[in-house]
Amino acid sequence: METRRVAITGIGAMCGLGNDLETVWKNLLSAKSGISKIVNIDENMWPVSIGGIVRNFELSEELLDKKEAKRFDIFIHYALHSAAEAIKMAGLSDQVYKPERIGSILGTGLGGFPIMEETTKLYYEKGPRRVSPFFIPSFIPNMGAGKISMHYNFKGVNYATSSACASASHAIGAAAMEIMLGRQDAIVTGGSEAVISGLTMTGFGNMKALSKWNDRPTEASRPFDKDRNGFVMGEGAGIIVLEDLEKAKARGANIIAEVVGFGATADAYHITSPEPDGAGTVPCMQQALEHAGIKPEDIDYINAHGTSTPLGDIAETNAIKKVFGEHAYNLNVSSTKSMHGHLLGAAGGIESVICIKALQEGMVPPTANLEEADAECDLNYTAKEAVKKDLKYALNNSFGFGGTNSTTIFKKHS
Repeated sequence: METRRVAITGIGAMCGLGNDLETVWKNLLSAKSGISKIVNIDENMWPVSIGGIVRNFELSEELLDKKEAKRFDIFIHYALHSAAEAIKMAGLSDQVYKPERIGSILGTGLGGFPIMEETTKLYYEKGPRRVSPFFIPSFIPNMGAGKISMHYNFKGVNYATSSACASASHAIGAAAMEIMLGRQDAIVTGGSEAVISGLTMTGFGNMKALSKWNDRPTEASRPFDKDRNGFVMGEGAGIIVLEDLEKAKARGANIIAEVVGFGATADAYHITSPEPDGAGTVPCMQQALEHAGIKPEDIDYINAHGTSTPLGDIAETNAIKKVFGEHAYNLNVSSTKSMHGHLLGAAGGIESVICIKALQEGMVPPTANLEEADAECDLNYTAKEAVKKDLKYALNNSFGFGGTNSTTIFKKHS
């Protein structure tokens, strides 16, 4: 069966580095940190008090008026905000294609966790009568995709993927497949996450997954570095508009790049830890390369999962070496989590957007805080400063708890 090519016509992003794509991209290339102390919290209750938090953000009333906005968790606000940026760039509306041919598939790892935490406290302290009738729709994971479809009258496929830190990447892969199979003409996809709260920070902190460099926030996220000691939580969104390439051309859309390959596998090893030799993620990257119909040496840049955890960075490095052989030392690898933190379910969304911008601009964003690489992390990590390079193919890895893996390959459009 003939499959259709998948064009990318719009992208949007927000995180601790900024509330729009261009600000995020500018700060990434400058190796600026979006990680800081979290203010107005009880540090006696929070074992970790740093994060890549979004600042000075208020959702436009054109997307949700103030009364309605209060009914929805902030991850839904982030999804709407970055979707609006991507949709505007793409020039997409329900007038471009039939509404039934435009969908939305978004990933989120935990959904509206902060509002669940707040409402649970209210329930036990004030009683059940104080629980809002809007509580359930305020936090369910699919409401980001749902509100996008409602606002723009998109009546095609509409759902959420929730697979830990691979959620957004799985959403992008699922969306691309819908278009490749001719089932949809356009889909808004990616991910959104906002779970910096007392309970989540305590849970991850007690797991010893988070960096506790509370007095050194900008230096805390340091993928591949010998002094790395855990990831830093981030929040935000990364949204992409995908379209049938030929139909996008026909309507005169600006085509930025293409989605050409996707892989999804499982480690079947441990609930939180990767296989040390990276064996579980090797077939994921190989599957994506095979799907794209390219050779390992065609990849120019990898935006790594690179969370800054002692085990994870070594496992991913080992997997890359197994898949790419000698070429692993020639291609550029970076982890932008060093600047925006780990967005959990939205990580693959914002990092896919970064891959697309890298292809578009011919720039490899750096890995901040990489002072001295771990002896077992010996690849060509782009450290501290961005590198100008003509890029044709970029690959993004996203791996999550439960041993779930996802790899997406993007191609510069020419």
